Amino acid sequence: MRQSFLNRLLTLAFIGVFTSVAVAGETNSSAGAGELASLLESYESYQADFIQIVVNGNGNKVQETRGSLKAKRPGLFYWETSAPLSQFIVSNGDTVEVYDPDLEQVTIYNLDDRVQSTPALLLSGEVDNLEETYRVSGRRIGDHTREFTLEPRSPDSLFISLRLTFFKGELQEMRMQDSLSQISILSFDRIRLNEPVEASAFTLEYPEGVDIIRDGA
Repeated sequence: MRQSFLNRLLTLAFIGVFTSVAVAGETNSSAGAGELASLLESYESYQADFIQIVVNGNGNKVQETRGSLKAKRPGLFYWETSAPLSQFIVSNGDTVEVYDPDLEQVTIYNLDDRVQSTPALLLSGEVDNLEETYRVSGRRIGDHTREFTLEPRSPDSLFISLRLTFFKGELQEMRMQDSLSQISILSFDRIRLNEPVEASAFTLEYPEGVDIIRDGA
């Protein structure tokens, strides 16, 4: 079943059994938010391929998709998934356009407060007031791996928790549980950090005649 735009972005991760390892240096919310913001602020651009696996509350895999993404500060974001669940998502920092080729439909969303908390937009430099939006805890795993868990402070959030895993400063994985107990995991590959990306890469082209729906735009 095709996920909606918000669910596709917000159910980016899988909360499950984590391999037991030696962990040291767990941080409180203020320190964790500061360290995470510092890491993400060093990202002028981020490009990667990904595999996204969605799991229901019973632990059964309900969807697997592959695709690629690009993000560039400030606020530019491009997301593409391959067939059979083809979808294109582009943000210019003010609005988000979602193109579903199978539905011949484009939906345009305003980047209001609810959409601004979308975890994927963290990659495009949207880290202002991080501690005000999330309770952040961090821990170090071995010599090179850093893990952060974000829990939204708002009771109206569309997800419960998000976990970001970095290896040698590069984001490798995002895991999250949504408010319906659906869980997923987004694993990144072929990561290109801070390489030049033209602004034209963050435009969405679609055929004439598609339906255009403006959701508060």
